[in-house]
Amino acid sequence: MGRERVHDRCDGNFSTAVAAFAGYRVLMNTADPTLYPTLHYHPLSSYCQKVLIAIDELDVPVQRQLLNLGDPAEREAHLARWPTGKMPLLMDGGQPVAESSIIVEHLQCHHAAVGRVLIPDAVDDALQVRLWDRLFDQYVMTPMQRLTGDLLRQPPERDPHGVAQARAALSTAYDFIDRHLASQSQGHGRTQNWAVGADFTLADCAAMPALFYAATYVPLPATHTHLVGYFERLLQRPSVARVLDEARPYFRYYPNRAGLDLRFHDPAQG
Repeated sequence: MGRERVHDRCDGNFSTAVAAFAGYRVLMNTADPTLYPTLHYHPLSSYCQKVLIAIDELDVPVQRQLLNLGDPAEREAHLARWPTGKMPLLMDGGQPVAESSIIVEHLQCHHAAVGRVLIPDAVDDALQVRLWDRLFDQYVMTPMQRLTGDLLRQPPERDPHGVAQARAALSTAYDFIDRHLASQSQGHGRTQNWAVGADFTLADCAAMPALFYAATYVPLPATHTHLVGYFERLLQRPSVARVLDEARPYFRYYPNRAGLDLRFHDPAQG
C-alpha cells in the first residue's frame, strides 16, 4: 500500500467544481504509478518550476513527461491535450488540469500527503496567499517574460520601449515586495520568513522562479535588504534547490544566460 494521502481536501463549491472538471475520483493508497497524475513540463520553464516546487512541498507522487515543443510531433500531441499548447500541464485521470496556480490547488485538494499544505484553510489567510501568488506572477513573472521574449526576436524587431517598460515594472515590483516583507517582520510574535507569514505557501512557489529569472535582467538592489534576504532563504529551501539542480543543465539554453549568477552555472559545461 502507498502512503496515506489527503482526498478531497477542498470543501464547498470549489471542491465540487474541481471534481466536476476532473470527472473522476483519485484512487488513494496505491503504489501503482500508472494511477499517478502526469506532469508535462520542462525544467527551464519558470511556471513549471513553480509547480515542481509545489509538488515537492506537497509530497505528491507524479509521473514526469519532459516536453520538447520544438519537435513538431510533440507539439502536435501537446496541443491535442490542451489547445493553448502551454506548459505546465497536469493530466489526471485522463483529464487536463492547466495553469500553474490551479494545478497546485488541484494537487493540494486531491493528492497532497497528510499535513502538507500550501494554501491555508483559513479564508483570510488563503486570500493573502492567492493575492501574493498573483502579484508575483503578474508583476514579476510577466515583465520578466517580456524581456525574454524580446531577446528571442531578431534585432530589427526588438522593442526598446517595451524593454524599458518591463525593466521599470520590475523595479516597481521590487520596491513594493521589499516594503511588504519589511512590514511582515515588524510587530509579529512569530518569525515571518516567507511571503505571507511564517509558513511556506503557494506564494513562495510563485516567487522563486519569478525572482530568479527577473534578477538576471534587473538585479535585486542591495538596498532592498528584506527582498535580498527573502530570495536567499528561497534558494536554501530544499525543494527549490532540487528544482534548480534539475534545471542547471538546461541553463545554457536560457536566452539571458549571461545574466545568471555564476553559482547557477553547470560546472560540467565550463
